[in-house]
Amino acid sequence: MSETVGVEASRELVDFIGRSPSMFHTIATVRAYLDEKGFAFLPEGEPWSVERGGSYYTVRNGSSIVAFTVGTELDDYHFQIAASHSDSPTYKVKSVPELEGPGEYLRLDVEGYGGMIDNTWLDRPLSVAGRVLVREGSRIQSRLLYIDRDILVIPNVSIHMNRDVNKGIELNRQVDLCPLFSAGRLKRGAFDAMVAQELGVEPEQVIAKDLFLVNRQEGRVWGWEDEFVSAPKLDDLQCAFSSLKGFLAARNEHAVNVFACFDNEEVGSNTKQGAMSTFLHDALVRLNLSLGKDVQDYYRAVAGSFLVSCDNAHAVHPNHGEKTDDINCSVLNGGVVIKEAANQKYTTDAFSRALFSAVCTDAGVPVQTFANRSDSAGGSTLGNLSNTQVSVHAVDMGLAQLAMHSSFETAGALDTAYAINALAAFFSTNLLIDGFESARI
Repeated sequence: MSETVGVEASRELVDFIGRSPSMFHTIATVRAYLDEKGFAFLPEGEPWSVERGGSYYTVRNGSSIVAFTVGTELDDYHFQIAASHSDSPTYKVKSVPELEGPGEYLRLDVEGYGGMIDNTWLDRPLSVAGRVLVREGSRIQSRLLYIDRDILVIPNVSIHMNRDVNKGIELNRQVDLCPLFSAGRLKRGAFDAMVAQELGVEPEQVIAKDLFLVNRQEGRVWGWEDEFVSAPKLDDLQCAFSSLKGFLAARNEHAVNVFACFDNEEVGSNTKQGAMSTFLHDALVRLNLSLGKDVQDYYRAVAGSFLVSCDNAHAVHPNHGEKTDDINCSVLNGGVVIKEAANQKYTTDAFSRALFSAVCTDAGVPVQTFANRSDSAGGSTLGNLSNTQVSVHAVDMGLAQLAMHSSFETAGALDTAYAINALAAFFSTNLLIDGFESARI
C-alpha cells in the first residue's frame, strides 16, 4: 500500500467524521454511502423481500444500522459480520436546557454521556447536534439538527483564581461543565427558539430533543510527513468508516456479508438499538426467512459465521510507555490491532485470532497485538455483548490511537487504509468454519 493511498483514506475519514456530529448523523452518513451504491432500504415495520444477489439495509432508532449483501450461491451459507459503533463520549443537553445566572449569564444544563476526558472539552468552540421531535398537527416527526456555528464554550477558571490548577483538579460535571450560551443578550427560552429557527418551525412545535455537544475543531491529517490524523470521534468512527468502506469494496457469493453499526456502546449497549439488543438477531432471522430458509438453516448458518468487532485500541503513549504492556502493545501506522483479554472483555480467542490474522496476512496487511497490562483493568467493547444475541466466532480488532475519549483524538494516517484493506479481504474471503476444530479460508 502506498503512503498516498493511506493518507487519502484518512482525508476521506475526516470528511466522514465532519458529516457525523451525532450518532443520528453518523447513520444518515452511512445511509448516503449505501444509497449511492444502490442498497434498498427495508423498514423494520414493513414486510421484507430479499433476493439472492441483492443489497439491503435496515435502521433502528435512526442511530443503528444493519446492512447486508446477499450472495448468489447460498445452498450452504453463513454470515460474515463487521460491527462498530456510532456513538462517542460527549454531553447530552437536558430536556429543560437553560441555567440562568450568575448575573446575566445563560448556560446549558448538560450531563455526561460515556466516559469522556472532561478537561479536553474546556476552552474550545462547541455546538449541538442530534435529533428533534417536531409536532405538525397530529403528526410527530423526527428531524436531524446540527447547528453549524460556534455557539458555546465551557470556560476554564483562570490560574489567578485557581493557583493549584496545574497540580490537577477534579471537575464537577454539575458545576464546571456547563457551557456558556449567552452573556446577557439571550434570555430563558432562547435555546428552544434557536432550535426551532434552525428547523423552520415555531418553538411550541419542538416537543422533545436528543441533542449532544459537538467539538467544532475540524479533523485533519498532519505532521511533516503526514503521519497523523486527528479529529473528534476517532473512537469509533475510524472503525465505522473503515469497515463500511471494506464492506462496500467486497463481494462474497457464498455468504451473506453484514455491516453493523450500533448506538450506545459508550453507555453499555443495553438499549433497543445497542449491541446487546435483538437488532442484529432480528435482521438476520428476517433475512433468512425472506430467502426461503427455515429455522434449522438459520442456526446452521450462525454456527459457521464470523464476527469482526471493530473498535479502536490504545497506542503506546509517547510520554508514558509504562502505561501499556511491554510487548503486547500497538503503535501508530503499524497496521490493524487484534485485541485480547483473559477476562473475555474482548471476544478474541486462539481460533478467531488465527482466522483473522491469516486473512490479513494474505492481504498484505500488518497485524499488531494488544493486551492490557496485567495490573490494570481494561475496557470492553461491543463484540462480546452482541454475542449474547448472535453467538458466533469473533475477533476484536481496532486501530491504534492516542488520547482515547478525548474530545480530539489522534491516530496513524496510514492505519485507516490498512483497516479498509483488512475488512475488504475479510468480506471477500469465503470462510468455511467446521465447528471449533478447523476452518478453510
